[in-house]
Amino acid sequence: MFELKSEKIAIPVVLFAGLLWSFGPLVVRYMDQPGLVPWQYIFARGLTIFMVLNLYLYFEEGKNFYKNYLKVGFSGLIGGCGLGLAMITFIYSITHTTTAITLLCLAAMPFFTALLGFLFLKEKISFNVWIAIGIATIGIIVIALGNTEKNSLIGLVFGITSSIGFSVFSVTLRWRKETPKFATVAVAGLFCVIVALIFIAVNESVILASSYNGALFSLHGTIVCMGLILYSVGSKAIPAAELTLLSLTEVIGGIFWVWLPIFGINEVPSSNTIIGGFFLFMSIIYYSLTIKTNRRFIALN
Repeated sequence: MFELKSEKIAIPVVLFAGLLWSFGPLVVRYMDQPGLVPWQYIFARGLTIFMVLNLYLYFEEGKNFYKNYLKVGFSGLIGGCGLGLAMITFIYSITHTTTAITLLCLAAMPFFTALLGFLFLKEKISFNVWIAIGIATIGIIVIALGNTEKNSLIGLVFGITSSIGFSVFSVTLRWRKETPKFATVAVAGLFCVIVALIFIAVNESVILASSYNGALFSLHGTIVCMGLILYSVGSKAIPAAELTLLSLTEVIGGIFWVWLPIFGINEVPSSNTIIGGFFLFMSIIYYSLTIKTNRRFIALN
């Protein structure tokens, strides 16, 4: 299984994963009334992720790829379910509030991840990382103050739940080194499929939406899957709290794409969103520039 051990290479890989994810809100905004078919979306997205990852594992390891699932263990199941929960609650958040608010909630991941990493993995967080998280916090507060019109309680609750779910996934990636990363992500996709089928059956709905929505559902699933592969590959070389800090490129890019006139969404960010996005961007830059100091701190502890 391909794995990065150099942090200098892992950083841009994780940054690119966040960039891929940033196109997710744009794809959702192109969907035809996604709020009316959430479980069809979750089913198609989860199935796409499960199939793409198994195809990847097959080409990577051959016909014995299924043995990865025998090594998932308890940590992999917890991580997969956490990620699956994050995927499910994401669509409910973004269809109940603005893109900025949903991504703002996801930007809280470093805080949840730092706490979980400290409690369960005994990971020590360097002073420079806390400074970077503090800079990101300023950005989050500024964005929140400028995006209150559609700030519904439902959207916020689902957004925060999605953030916590992704943080659980981030921490479990480092829980057991022998846990197969991609099989864990595939478990998340399967979790989404099973939960979606249950709700579709209960609501007596159709499994497949329109061909237009179905194509967009699968496209979003592919984008998420590729980002997760890159994120998982880079996870072993970067501590959990710093992983989610780097992936904040999703927040910056996601707000930018739905605003960019060429895409026709025209979800114009407020001045607070722009200023807050600047602070988030600076937090990533600050972390990248202090990487050597961060390594020395961890080595001494």
